[in-house]
Order: sequence, then structure tokens, then C-alpha cells
Amino acid sequence: MAKGCLEFQRSIHRRQCLLQASQFGLAGLLGGGLNLSALGKPASGKPASETTTRKARAKSVIFLHQYGGPSHIDTFDMKPDAPDGIRGEFKSISSAVAGSPVCEYLPRWGAQLDRWAQIRSVHHDMKNHNPACYYSLTGKRPATDDIRLRDTLELFPAFGSSVARFSEPVPGVPTFVAYPHVLRDGAIAPGQHASFLGKQYDPYFFQADPNSAEFGLPELQLPANIDLARLERRRGLVELIDQEKRLIEQSSDARGLDQLQQQALKILSSTGLRDALDLGSEDPALRDAYGRSTYGQSCLLARRLVQSGVRFVTVYFSQSIGGKGSEGWDTHQENFKDLRERLLPMSDQTVPTLIEDLESHGLLDDTLVLWMGEFGRSPQVGDRDGKGRGHWPDCYTVMMSGGGIQGGAIYGASDAKGAYPASDPVGPEDIAATLYWALGIDPHAEVFDTQGRPLAISTGDPIDKIFY
Repeated sequence: MAKGCLEFQRSIHRRQCLLQASQFGLAGLLGGGLNLSALGKPASGKPASETTTRKARAKSVIFLHQYGGPSHIDTFDMKPDAPDGIRGEFKSISSAVAGSPVCEYLPRWGAQLDRWAQIRSVHHDMKNHNPACYYSLTGKRPATDDIRLRDTLELFPAFGSSVARFSEPVPGVPTFVAYPHVLRDGAIAPGQHASFLGKQYDPYFFQADPNSAEFGLPELQLPANIDLARLERRRGLVELIDQEKRLIEQSSDARGLDQLQQQALKILSSTGLRDALDLGSEDPALRDAYGRSTYGQSCLLARRLVQSGVRFVTVYFSQSIGGKGSEGWDTHQENFKDLRERLLPMSDQTVPTLIEDLESHGLLDDTLVLWMGEFGRSPQVGDRDGKGRGHWPDCYTVMMSGGGIQGGAIYGASDAKGAYPASDPVGPEDIAATLYWALGIDPHAEVFDTQGRPLAISTGDPIDKIFY
């Protein structure tokens, strides 16, 4: 396991050590094998129906997080009449939405734009990746724009963890799944797990590459000497953990362990998650349509996970595994070359295919697809090598489709240079509120931090005008 992943799961390892010390851990229960760091929650929070009377527009969310910050001005909010040094090298082409051209390297997405809503006035003031990522993953503004921002239990949980807290789980699958990268800029960016909500709301997280011929999660396989019948007989052993109340009461790392183990056993005894991860069962032509890349196969897997009942799937488009074709959107150098040769063709192949695939399976109306990064890119060309664009949180574009979205909607506008909102400014808080509202979760529902203080899961307002 990579060093970064070990850091990311450090609290999980401590918990496993505690379990082994007590001799009643899941490894002892099953004979070894299951990674507890990845499990979603059992039912312990109130269902959405008890916290809000709003009608849910969506049942699931696929969050396509574009790490590094996509250039809004070179994709969906082009400024062909802007001066040299701002408008860039690309031409705009007509789309399925009248008066809303897109980049010439996004022809498929442009032809499908009438299935998307564009929010063109998103802005905040975090210019470094880690604090901006935290903001985009949680909807909560960090206290400081410090590149060294590190995770603590005072910081807020990921969107998917909050959704897990207020959702009824589907038996046999986690509520929240995230993969295949850990976001980091030096330190690991906070906001990728459950934080103070507790370990039982952490994502089922993995770094295995879905594009690999060897893709699979061995922790989901029972040891050869234990079949499901034997597992069921051993299920009662979990109750012995309750006798370890002193340990659970004394250690915050041990909180939620009984819930985690119950969920682990349900997942092991079900084929739901294992079947969803079996990409080899898909038609090779469909896999080709998504693109034989880490990102392409990750998005195909997202559809399969939603189809299996997972409520929240986060696909990180970032750097690390897979080499070229897996790096993020941080185009400080060679912005136009990188967009033209790598980022835009991959996005134009994969994302429209995901929408079409969701629709063909009858899932698009119930699945909200969110495409966004932590910020945009500078309107002014010239960063670093004279051909790049720098970080730009002051105004950028977020895309949404499915889940009750009014296709072709455009909310907000940027100014003539794409530099600042010209109307209807939106913050990450409002994106968070929109996600929760779409799922039928009260955006202002309260959770409690480590000090027992009530905190609203969002301080923003839903952008309900982009929904039917």
C-alpha cells in the first residue's frame, strides 16, 4: 500500500490494532481479510424522511471530482470576444443549447448539453489545492488558505459521509464509495472521509485501478476455509464485542466498531458489491465506449455501483496511478496542449458515455451527476511557462445532470473576461445544499462535532431553479 494511503487510513490501522488486541476483531471472526477502512454505515442516523418534508429529486449521486481545477474559460464558459491573452487558443462550437457554445474539443458533450445544467458563477477565496479541495468536498470554508492544511476532527466530513449519516443503507452494499485516488498537495487534502461523524460513515475507499486487467478487491473474498453458512454461524460472535464496552468507551478510535463489523458481515455475505465490481462482466464494446483509461473505467464502475444501491459515489480524477491519462487538471504549464491532447478528449469520451449509459439503464432520472473541481483557471494566459493558466477560485463553472436537473439550464454568469461573477454568485456551500436538497435531505440538518456542538451540514441555499 502506498505511503499516502497509509497516512490516509492511519486511524483505521489504529482501530484494527485495538481489535486484534481484544481478540474479537473481524480478522479473528472471519479468519482474516476484510479491510475495515472502507465500510459504509449501518442504519443509525435518522432517515431523510424524518429530517425533511422535501421531495427527493434523486436517489443517488455520482460526484466526478476534477482535481486541479478545470479551465472554465476553455470548456463551457468561453469568451471568444475577450482580448488576446484571455480568450485562449480554442475555437467555440455550437451546442445543443442555443446561445451556449462549448470548446471545439468537446463535440459530444456539446451535443448532449441539453441534459446538463451549468452553474457559471461559483466562487470562493481559497487559492491553494488542499484548502480549496476541502471546500469543494465538504461545502465548508476552511479557516485559512494554507497549503499545509491537514485533516483534523475539527474539520467537516465529506459529502458522502453526511449523506450516509441521514440515509437508510441498502443491505449488502456501502452507502458511500470513493476511489481511485487520494487527493494531496504535499499533505493529504482533508474532507475525504467522515471526520467527527465517526468511522462508520467513512467511505468504502480503494486505490485499485479499475482499468487494470487484475482489478479486484481481495478483501471482499471469504477465506477458502469459511463458507457463507459458517459465516452465519459466526455472526453471533460479533455480540461479544459488546462485552468490550470499557474499550469502546475509553477510545474514540473504537467508536462505531460494532456497527462496522455488522456492515462488514452483511457485505461479505452478499454478492451485491462483488457483482458491481466485476467489470469483466460488462460488454467489451461498452468498456471501449467509456475509454480504456483509469477515469473511463472508474466512471463505468460508478454506474454499476449506483445500480447496486450505493447512494453516493465519488470518482476522483487525479494523479498517481495509471501514468499519463490519470493526471489532474492543474495546467500551470502547456494549458492548451494538455487540454487538447489529454484532458478534453478523455472527458468528451467518458462523461457523455456515462450519461447515456445511466439513461439506457433507467438510472439517470434518479442519479444526480456532479462534475466540478476545486476551482477554475485564471482568465489571463501566461502562468509559469507563458502558456499556462493559474489557480482561479474567483469564478468557475460547475456542471450537473440527471436527478431532476432541468437540462439546458444556465444559472449565474461570469463577467466579460470570465474573471468574476456578473450575476447570481454561488459558493461551495450552495453546491452542498443543492446536493442534500436533491436527495431529500434537509440542507440545514444538524450533526454534532467532537465537543457535542450542533452544526448544520450546510450553511448554503439549494439552487432549486435548475431543477424541474
